[in-house]
Order: sequence, then C-alpha cells, then structure tokens
Amino acid sequence: MKNRQKSPCSVLHRLALATTLGIALQGYLPNIQGDKIFNKTTTVVENAKDLSWDEVSAKYQRPAWFGEAKFGIWVHWGGQTQPEQGGGWYARHLYQQDVGREKWGENAYRYHNETYGHPSEKGYKDVLNEWKADKLDTDALLTYFKGVGAKYFVALANHHDHFDNWDSSHHPWNSVNVGPKRDIIGEFSKSSKKVQLPFGVSSHDDRFLHWLKPAFGADKSGPKKGIPYDGYMTKEDGKGKWWQGLDPADLYGLPPAERTDEYLEKIKTNWLHRHTELVTKYDIDMLWFDGHGFPYSGYGKQVGAALYNNDLKKNGKFTSVIIGKYNNERATISDIERGVAHEIQANPWQSITTPKTWFYKEEGSYRHNVRTLVEVLSDVISKNGNLLLNVELLPDGTIPPEQKAMFDEFGQWLKLNAAAIYTSEPWEVYGDNLSSRKKANTINADETDLAAQQKKHKSNNFNERTVKSPAYGIDEVRFTQKGDRLFMFVLNPAKATINIPALGLANSDKTKLINSVRLIGSNEKISFNQTNHSLELTVPQKRPNQYTAVFEISGAL
Repeated sequence: MKNRQKSPCSVLHRLALATTLGIALQGYLPNIQGDKIFNKTTTVVENAKDLSWDEVSAKYQRPAWFGEAKFGIWVHWGGQTQPEQGGGWYARHLYQQDVGREKWGENAYRYHNETYGHPSEKGYKDVLNEWKADKLDTDALLTYFKGVGAKYFVALANHHDHFDNWDSSHHPWNSVNVGPKRDIIGEFSKSSKKVQLPFGVSSHDDRFLHWLKPAFGADKSGPKKGIPYDGYMTKEDGKGKWWQGLDPADLYGLPPAERTDEYLEKIKTNWLHRHTELVTKYDIDMLWFDGHGFPYSGYGKQVGAALYNNDLKKNGKFTSVIIGKYNNERATISDIERGVAHEIQANPWQSITTPKTWFYKEEGSYRHNVRTLVEVLSDVISKNGNLLLNVELLPDGTIPPEQKAMFDEFGQWLKLNAAAIYTSEPWEVYGDNLSSRKKANTINADETDLAAQQKKHKSNNFNERTVKSPAYGIDEVRFTQKGDRLFMFVLNPAKATINIPALGLANSDKTKLINSVRLIGSNEKISFNQTNHSLELTVPQKRPNQYTAVFEISGAL
C-alpha cells in the first residue's frame, strides 16, 4: 500500500518490550481487541512505603486519565511576562547589549533601560517587584479552560529565572514574598480541584546558574561601560530599598568566580528541597521537567520518587505522571517541544506548543491560528499523543483578547468533534496520502538554542506546522478509533472526491466492508464507494466549519 505509515508495535510486541524493560505487569491483562493497552487502569498498591526511584519506577503503572485526555492547557506565566517587550528570555537578555544568535531577545536591553533603568542599578529583581498579577482569577480561568475542552491544566512553577511561583519554604525569591504576594501555584491547585481537572506543574529551574551569568557582566560600550550589573549586589546593598532583607545572590547565584564545588552541591540540595515541597504540598497530578532527562540527574529522580510515593500514600495507587525529554526512562512520558512524532508511538506522549511566544510579548507575530492548532492536534492524537497548548496570559493574569477569540473558536471545533478525540486510540496507520504534504524544510525554533537544534534537525522537536507552512493536500488524512468506530480527519477539506488507499478492502487485514460514512456535525448524505484498492469519498461543499473535517466511519473495524 502506498503512502501509509505502519504502527510500530502490536499489543503482544509491546507486552514483550515491557517485560524486557522490567516494567511491572502484575495484574495486567490487556484487552487485545481494540488494543486497550493505552488506557489500562492503574494498579492499587497496598501499605506503600517510601521507595527509591528504581523501586517505585519498577512498580509504576501509568494512570488512565493521561492517555485519555488528548488535550490540556498550560499557562507559561511568571515574572518575565511583566515587560511588554524583550522576548521570552527577558531575565537573561536584559543584561546583553548583543544577544548573538538569540535574536528573539534583541529588544530586551534597550527596553529595560528605557522602562526600568540601567541593569547596574535595576535588574531582573526589580522587574519581579513590578509584577502584581492583580487581575488573576484562577477559578474563572480554570472554568474557561475546561469549557474550551481542556482535560488537564498545567501551571509554570518556575522558569530559568530561579523564581518560585509558590509559597516556597526553601527559597525567599518567591511569589508570596515578592511581586504578586500570592501563592500562585496554590491558587491554581485549588481551582483545578474545584473544576475537576488534573493539575500539573512545570519546572525549568535547573539551568539558572548558567542562564543568569549575564547578570554578572557589564556594558562593553557606552557611558556605563565596565560598570558591573546588579548580579554583584549584596544583601547590604538592599538596606532602605524595597528588597531590604533579600539577597540577590539567592536569585542570581553567587558570582561565577565564587562558585565552588561545595556551593554547587548546595544549589542542587536546595533544588531538591524546593521541588520535593512542590510535589508533595500541592497535590499535583503531573510534573513536567524542561530540558533533557532528569534535572541534576539523581536529584531529579529523588523528586520523582517523592511524587510517586506521595501518590501511593494518599491514593493507594499511581495517579500522576512525570513528563520530559526522556529516552527509554521507566515511569516517565516523553515530551516533544513544538513538534510531532514521526509515527505512532507505543506509549502516550505529549507535544507542547504556544500561539506566539512562551511569555506574552507585544512584539513578534503569531505562529498559530485556529487552523494550525486543529491540524496539529489532529496529527498528534493520530500518533497516540496529547497536545498541551500554552495560553500566554498577560502580566495581570488575564487572557489577551486576540488569543481568547482563537481559543473560543478552537474550543467550538473540539466540542463538535469530541467523540473522535477524547479517549480515542490510534488506528493501524496514523494517516494516508502522506506524500501530499508540502512540508517546509525549516526549523521553527525560537527562545531556545538554535545552534543546538540545528544539530538535531532530524529529531521530532521543532518540526510542527505553523501559519507559514504550505497547505496540506486536500486528500491527506489522519485516523483515530474508538470502540467499533473509525474516525478520519481530512486535514484541508475542499469540495472534491478523494481516494483513501488505506481503506481499500484488499489493502489491510483490519479493514472490513464499510456500511456508512457521516461527516460529524452535518446532515448531508456522504457519497462513498469502497473497492479493493481504496475508499472513494466525496467531501461536500457545505461543512460545519472551514477547518479539518472529521468523518465517522462504521463497519471498517
């Protein structure tokens, strides 16, 4: 069969693979019909005690809710949202007259000088003090996100800026002491429980020492050439100022020359204490780590063990997930940043994306609109993935009007096609007529290390479609299945007759005689003809909306 992408693993192969990797299968009896392995009920563990990462990961069973959810909403939101311009790495770029290849932050130094003052006098610590989040209503936001169609919610706990958005007992630079004077993670956690959405947090903090090194620089030209930036300020410098009693070294780290091995060990231990508190205090269902692998290696695994042990103590079973850029790491879920897997994955995974940038900024253009969000979601779920979409909140905690309009319309499409999305599973192949795709040969990367990504051009990260990508062919499709129904997503529909080779009677031992086809949301009769070679189907002119059209096919499975 031409233009088809086979699923890599049968049920039996996956079971064999799980056994080889040492994944616990106690009480595991998958329903082979329909391949229900993705939504297996969790195993109850009696009288759980604290276990090491190796012990707890060997027992781990992924909770069903994640594989069933398919779509979640994230707020990548913190102090770096406060400046209206300067890119998403503002805390780093405000200290750089020349940002080099990190062009998304080229406005930060100029904007900071014009808005806050020179970074030798006022730096990122002062930006944090300006952030008030004064219109944040977590109940209203979570109610809205659930209405849009989100099945889980994630909030940013900290970024590379080393600022904790919770009431941290181990780090004074937090949102209760500085800026909003609110326990942001605590408020989001309570609201998530009210609206009954699984609650996750994202942590990006482990690279802060390197990332904030520019705070210890100085201008290389101009009237303030050579004057050290505020990274060198001490606790004594804060006397009589708004930050009296706080030590800039707790935010930026010690000056690079003073960073001994003992100091670096203290940083890792502090990270461990902070994040152990985060995952046990706030009743979280998802822990998402930025970067590759576990932060600080074994320290990250200790936090993971704390999360899962907390699960067992509170619930008697595993209810949470750990997500990151992992390769074959037990008890974790793989993440793809602004990208999509090339084929169906044996286990659920997650793609993350954002409409414009990560922290909202006035400059720049949108990478996504409703059409591309629909296309990305359709592609992701056909390969056994979830889409986590960032909502770029304004500094005050509200949704930008132009983004809300986008989410409203996207939510309407989700609601219409919910039967084909939530709790669905991949079919035998993820799609057909794949050669129709005219994919741009570019890396859609920003706010990351572009050079590093260029070395990984063949990876899944940063390969998603955007508003600049050429259109799909009118006959390219994606598939999901649920029970005895097959769903076909026509990505770029137009009034035409299309041929789907994957649904020909002679082309697959899993394709049976189709007895009906309907366009979800339409009463129009769909003309179709199934032969040994393909399914011939007429896409009508009149459709529920202008976006991806979803057909429900009966009899094929």
